[in-house]
Amino acid sequence: MIKSRLNRLLAPTSLLLIALTPARADAPGVLWQSTSQMVMEGMPFSPRPNTMKFCAAADSNNPPPPPPGQSCTVSNTQRNGNKVTWDTQCTGEMEMTGHGEMTYDTPDSFTGEINFTAEGMTITTRLSGKKIGECDNPIG
Repeated sequence: MIKSRLNRLLAPTSLLLIALTPARADAPGVLWQSTSQMVMEGMPFSPRPNTMKFCAAADSNNPPPPPPGQSCTVSNTQRNGNKVTWDTQCTGEMEMTGHGEMTYDTPDSFTGEINFTAEGMTITTRLSGKKIGECDNPIG
């Protein structure tokens, strides 16, 4: 009985201690906050911006992940100085192909855009992001 109560107390306490542990100096990833804003030519309004957090490898050249509802593959990724370019093909809510360019304005921030074509329309997605910490389990 006492052991059972002790175990019930230890589990949440352990989780709290893990949550409050500061980030390790050797954390393998960088936590980014990225905002994407879609702009469609000829449309009187734009969809709301999409902000998300993701964990990327410290030396990653990959663009931010796609928004929910889209599955994209990236190819022809190239880095030249502080610029990264890539081609992308997306499926999901809307099939699209495009080309993206992202510039690391500082080591802690980026801006860029992806120009898509889908169903005869041209869609531009503007990107911005900033480092907000370190993380484990990076993607890419």
